[in-house]
Amino acid sequence: MSIKKVVLAYSGGLDTSAIVPWLKDNYNCEVIAFVANVGQGDEELAGVEQKAINSGASSCHIVDLREELVKEVIYPTLKTGAVYEGQYLLGTSMARPVIARAQVKLALELGADALCHGCTGKGNDQVRFEGAFAALAPQLTVIAPWREWQFNSRQSLLDYLAEKKVPTTASATKIYSRDANLWHISHEGGELENPWCEPSEQVWMWTKSPEQAPDHAAYVELSFDKGELSKINGHAVAPVAAIELLNEIGSEHGVGRIDIVENRLVGMKSRGCYETPGGTILMAALKGLEALVYDRTSLKYREEVGQEFAQLVYDGRWFTPLKDALLAAATSLAEQLTGDVVIKLYKGNVTVAKRRSPNSLYSEAFATFEGDEVYNQKDAAGFIRLYSLASRIRALHQQQKG
Repeated sequence: MSIKKVVLAYSGGLDTSAIVPWLKDNYNCEVIAFVANVGQGDEELAGVEQKAINSGASSCHIVDLREELVKEVIYPTLKTGAVYEGQYLLGTSMARPVIARAQVKLALELGADALCHGCTGKGNDQVRFEGAFAALAPQLTVIAPWREWQFNSRQSLLDYLAEKKVPTTASATKIYSRDANLWHISHEGGELENPWCEPSEQVWMWTKSPEQAPDHAAYVELSFDKGELSKINGHAVAPVAAIELLNEIGSEHGVGRIDIVENRLVGMKSRGCYETPGGTILMAALKGLEALVYDRTSLKYREEVGQEFAQLVYDGRWFTPLKDALLAAATSLAEQLTGDVVIKLYKGNVTVAKRRSPNSLYSEAFATFEGDEVYNQKDAAGFIRLYSLASRIRALHQQQKG
């Protein structure tokens, strides 16, 4: 198939800088660079447009997706309580649906006939991007250079760029592989490839170590309306600004660091360090509010939805009917998730200090050990007798057999 115009997900790093001339060499096509601003920071975006042009792209489109990321992915996912393998708050995988959708939109607007990404053949992201492409624009060809080209090292890519006279600031040595967005920053490679090696302080970029965090606790009051953050310390805050503020507060107090060995979708295990300070605070607050508002069976179901949703997001199945169904369930439950939670931050620890809700199922009148008129303790005898009926019958059968 003849490819005339390709939209490349471009970051300005070594890989995508090499992909631009490689596409022109191997497909004889026009290359349009697409840069997603998902909150990775001004330093990452500085000069990226000129860098793309210098690499051979015909144009570079920078699209601000931060608000979409928060309102359409982060906040809905928080309602489900999704945490992958008990620890990972899905920072990288949550950004992929909005990036892929915007890339497809640009390709269709410009009349491109192909999409390209710089994901390796070992990672999860190739599945996330291509799964989204298949759901949104199956007619477009997908090009994955890492599954086609002959390069196998940073040095080989640098040599290729030198041959093509493409300027780069990359070096032959790259200690860590990092991915940042508004929600988190991830770290892989270097000493982290050995799970017996404790991460050094040079791994972490956002958060203070708990040892270096302030010796005093900080308290943050979060207000929620139907499961979505509405105020911080009594003040209304826009979605993007809210995440930025919570990241700042959490980072100062050493909050949000995790070091995990996870199961990748493609079958191998990988070790990564993640910093998600604001997300850690938000998740703790929502779970504190859930404990006050959800009855036992509702909470159990929400936890089941959360587990399924975490797997779905991690596996890149955002644009599926199952996502819509699970999100509808979580959103329905979250209708009651309104209230205020005070979070205490101290040297990496996040605890719920206070919580209240107009929908609270907690009643001092029922929970108290003092005398009351709303709960007759004698009623418990009949309940226990019925609750344990199966055990009683089983024991009687065994006695008869004996």
